[in-house]
Amino acid sequence: MSGAPLLPFLSACLRRQLLLAFRRPLEIANPLLFFLLVVMLFPLGIGPDPRQLAEFAPGILWIVALLATLLAAESLFRVDFEDGTLEQLLLTPQPLYLSCLSYVLAHWLLTGLPLTLVAPLFAVMLQLPPPALPALMLSLLLGTAVLSLVGSIGAALTVGLKRGGLLISLLIIPFYVPVLIFGSGAVQFAALGNSAQPQLLVLGGMLSLAIALAPFAIAAGLRISVDAG
Repeated sequence: MSGAPLLPFLSACLRRQLLLAFRRPLEIANPLLFFLLVVMLFPLGIGPDPRQLAEFAPGILWIVALLATLLAAESLFRVDFEDGTLEQLLLTPQPLYLSCLSYVLAHWLLTGLPLTLVAPLFAVMLQLPPPALPALMLSLLLGTAVLSLVGSIGAALTVGLKRGGLLISLLIIPFYVPVLIFGSGAVQFAALGNSAQPQLLVLGGMLSLAIALAPFAIAAGLRISVDAG
């Protein structure tokens, strides 16, 4: 494999992650079910008034998407850590950066992308104005990718712990806050008839920075976890 081109190596790693994930369909469905249940419960908590629902809709949708992404992050490296695959991965001559990027991409394809695609349906349930739907989808498309990259750092650092879910939350949620602010802000601006471009550009900048730096942090976290294990 040492002589294999980098792009086919990344493709092979991604294909493997997706195949393993599809063998555990319940884990794929959990974030979507969580998203659905929480969005359905919010109107019961804050009342059925359409104007009030529309006012809170951007924050509700973004907070639930954030928590759903975090819910799926805990098990990202767990199976490969337990069966020794991660240890073998660290010994391969191929760049660990690409392997980590394949994990993150698989996580986003199975969580962030489905959440983005179903978000307009839930937005309609929360009375979000139709002109805000494109901004909602674009912000989620960019923001959930950042969430996957940052969440994977916490997953890598805690993969060796039996109950790392709470620790991931404590480590990662502070870094999620800027994404939440600009993501929900983009939807709010669009709902008021203003341009969401500034917020979307900031999210794009966050994504570019996360793609460049996060895989290195994930690789370092995996080395620490494997050595400690």
